[in-house]
This record gives sequence, structure tokens and C-alpha cells, in this order.
Amino acid sequence: MARYLISFNNGAMDVSAEDLPDVAKDAHAVVQEAKDAGVFVFAGGLPLDAEYEVVATDGTITDGPYPESKEFIGGMMVLDVPTQEAALEWAAKNAVACRCAQDVREFPHDPAV
Repeated sequence: MARYLISFNNGAMDVSAEDLPDVAKDAHAVVQEAKDAGVFVFAGGLPLDAEYEVVATDGTITDGPYPESKEFIGGMMVLDVPTQEAALEWAAKNAVACRCAQDVREFPHDPAV
């Protein structure tokens, strides 16, 4: 099994306030399906107006995530699935539920963890 991050950027969901309850319901249904399938690790959404900072290696604190960019992850899910194809299938379900494209990235295996 491998862990995959399925995510989308903060501005990717272009839905009206009126449609947001349906999006939330559909996204929660995908999370529940992943839990029922035994592949769910973690999921969460981040508010678009969240305040956050980046702490550099020298201790410098800046508004994040990068001084030249204000893009950050708006929502994410971590799944433990057997193949990349399985991760892509879950990402497709999440794309439909969230009404936006999803990024899929595998966490490298670290035998020390």
C-alpha cells in the first residue's frame, strides 16, 4: 500500500454559496466511502481567508506560503491505496464531489517511519 495526497488549490472550487452545502455533502460522502473501503487516512479543508505564516530556516517569518505567491492547498485527503490507479480513481470521485480538478501525489516510502 502507498499513501497519496489528493488536493486542490485554494481558488479551484468555483461554486456559489448556494451550492456549497451540496458540495460539502458530496465531499463528505466520498470521505465516508473511503473510510468504509478502509483506505482513509486523513482529510480536511482550509478556509480561503486563513491566516498563516512560513518560518524560514533562519527563523524569518513571512506571510505564506511563499513571498512571491499566495496559492496554497484549499482542501486535501490522504489515502492509503494499493496502486496509483486506485489513487486516481479516488481523485476522480473527489473531483466530482468538490467540482474542481484534483492533484495526486504519492508520499515516498520511508522505511524509518
